[in-house]
Amino acid sequence: MIVSKKLLLTLLSVLLVGVCVAQRGGRNRGFGGGFGGGFGGGGSGPIVRTEGGELVNEDTVRTARETAGHSVDLPEWKNPPQFDLDVFTYARIIFQSPGRASMLTWVNDYPDADLNLSYRLHQLTALKVNPDGRVLKLTDSKLGDYPLLIASQPGGMVLRDEEVAALRKHLQNGGMLLVDDFWGAREWDNFANQMRRVLPGRDWSELPVEHPLFHCVFDLKGPMSNLQVPTINFWNSNYDPSDPRSRATVSRNGVTGSETMHVRAWLDDKGRIMVLALHNTDTGDGWEREGENQVYFNMFAETRAYPLAINIIYYLMTH
Repeated sequence: MIVSKKLLLTLLSVLLVGVCVAQRGGRNRGFGGGFGGGFGGGGSGPIVRTEGGELVNEDTVRTARETAGHSVDLPEWKNPPQFDLDVFTYARIIFQSPGRASMLTWVNDYPDADLNLSYRLHQLTALKVNPDGRVLKLTDSKLGDYPLLIASQPGGMVLRDEEVAALRKHLQNGGMLLVDDFWGAREWDNFANQMRRVLPGRDWSELPVEHPLFHCVFDLKGPMSNLQVPTINFWNSNYDPSDPRSRATVSRNGVTGSETMHVRAWLDDKGRIMVLALHNTDTGDGWEREGENQVYFNMFAETRAYPLAINIIYYLMTH
């Protein structure tokens, strides 16, 4: 049993107090950049570099709190001691993306997205949320303690055989995987091929906006393009959400098949979502970059990235 009774009861008691929150200030890197120090590592570990230039050792890192943020001043909070073992934890998985710069690996949006989303869950819902987050490999013996695993930039993911077996066991035991921020047909095909190794024979189901996931806490309106979050570097500043012909994201260097957002699910035999893939959208940038640009915050973080994340977490953890 992955989810404790106390945690499940806490999740079931989610009470929203509103997402119209003030944008937090902090280190404003400015629109479209501020990536200091360059990137390195190539996704082969154990040392990778974050978007803020911080070095992370994949073999020793345990929490998002250990790594300095690069976008905003990271929030801090504490839970009552009795909730130490019964909190929701943002659990980011480490994986390899051979041949890629580190900004295109598991470390993408880290640690700001992890801690900002965790804080908004703490602030806006009745959830008790781990203030430090968790970073772990699929082969970690504690993997089963975290029912929902989150992966960013899985388009170049290559799983080792032991990671395939560990993820298969996790999903079959009731765990879930949420992936975000990968674009185009090539990245989708690579990710889908890796997932076929995990549970061969499964097919993807496209979730329409009528699915209950989009309406369980916030009533998110279609079409799906109204939920797409552009990477801040590829944000179309002339985007008009009231114009169905207007696109939120500009061309991603000619990446084929990157225009339309998809939400695809891998279901078990009883219809439970095991894997949820947010394709052609950068929901994590809405969490990570919330303090960098007021318009971006209002248009994408406040109205799309956070409401969708809260809906996803509530739905997955209660179904």
